[in-house]
Amino acid sequence: MGSIVTELESVLGPGQVDADEVTLARYAVDQAPVVDFHLPLAVVFAQSVEDVQAAVRCCASRGIALVARGAGTGVSGGAHASRNSVVLSLERMDRILDLNPDDETAVVEPGVINAVLNQAAAVHGLMYAPDPASFRTSTIGGNVATNAGGLRCAKYGVTRDSVLALDVVLADGSLIHTGHQTFKGVAGYDLTGLFVGSEGTLGIVVGITVRLKYLPRDVQTIAAFYPDFRLAAAGVLAVGRARVQPAIMELLDGGTLAQLDSIHGSDLSARGRSLLLIQTDGFGAVAEAEVVRRVLADGGALVTTESTAEAEQLVELRRNSRGVEVDDEYRVGEDVAVPRSRLVDYVAALEGIAVAHEVSLKVVAHAGDGNLHPTFWVDRLDNAVDEGAMERLNLALDDSIDAALEMGGTITGEHGIGQYKLRWLGLEQPEPVRELQRRIKELFDPAGILNPGKAI
Repeated sequence: MGSIVTELESVLGPGQVDADEVTLARYAVDQAPVVDFHLPLAVVFAQSVEDVQAAVRCCASRGIALVARGAGTGVSGGAHASRNSVVLSLERMDRILDLNPDDETAVVEPGVINAVLNQAAAVHGLMYAPDPASFRTSTIGGNVATNAGGLRCAKYGVTRDSVLALDVVLADGSLIHTGHQTFKGVAGYDLTGLFVGSEGTLGIVVGITVRLKYLPRDVQTIAAFYPDFRLAAAGVLAVGRARVQPAIMELLDGGTLAQLDSIHGSDLSARGRSLLLIQTDGFGAVAEAEVVRRVLADGGALVTTESTAEAEQLVELRRNSRGVEVDDEYRVGEDVAVPRSRLVDYVAALEGIAVAHEVSLKVVAHAGDGNLHPTFWVDRLDNAVDEGAMERLNLALDDSIDAALEMGGTITGEHGIGQYKLRWLGLEQPEPVRELQRRIKELFDPAGILNPGKAI
């Protein structure tokens, strides 16, 4: 029997299998810290459902792991190559197969870029609501794999809330269709919901039917600057008590504002030590914005009315608030969520943790749904860092997770578990629940070849 590379080349078209070391290294990881690095045996570039089925069958027959990936924008290691694995890239499966403006649905291949689908839907006055910060590069398939959120999830929900049906290749190479074309449908178990967020461990999604929403006729942006982060977090609760539902409600701390200023030449830090950025949309956008402005001003904020150009710039700055860095062993961005009523408490806890462990901290948050992204880091000298600093960083990360769980939160709001966050999963989910998930995994993937060592 020849090598897996030779076999894959024999069943797939020219240029669809690459074992060059540069390519292997590029596709071995996503943007998460690497816990256990491995080069894949090959990278397969699928162009059709049949290609995916052929790759799955080849790997299954040899007991070789298969790691599916989209654009590689994940930050939890869900697309990291495993030992003795083939990476299956779905980026070339990038067609919008159908867009029905009357049914308000679209059918797409997994490699369709989030922004591309939105451009196509906008022609019909529609939009695909989930909008992760990486929407210009992340794929719908990758969004499905992690149940991605984004800026608009406070009003429109996460990816799962917009997925109606899936086409999935199982671990034996067979193809199934789950879900329905209608907005409502409750026949049988919700397998579609099960696959969304499963990080490629139960099957490989090759087709997605999504529900589209109406493109808002009006959008109003409110920027509220505060003297400190905790007051800004309190502003989030004040808006909720006014019973206004913003489409976007984003929170940025002083460290984030300073970093954005240094990168983009903006003047955010001169306007305050924390920013609460809110958008209302729809026919009632103006009336809702007036309520929001009044409530925030009463809470001590400097509230500005942004022009369209300024508003778009602020939202764009928020999308780039992770900066130019990617997570690595010295800098780790977290993804916890807490009940909104505990936002102020959790922000205080984060600030205390950073001081106690002598690490740097900056925080951005999808504050409308309590999903925070604190980034902890330690400085390095000549690309090295002392062992004590690394220990302090890891203790800070552990404490931030513990604090979130103590407040009724979760260890991941939208990034997924992947490989990196497995060490904390047992703190949130007791063993009977984890065992049940392992049994589900075994049912769908008895040989354990689909993205092993991730998610559960």
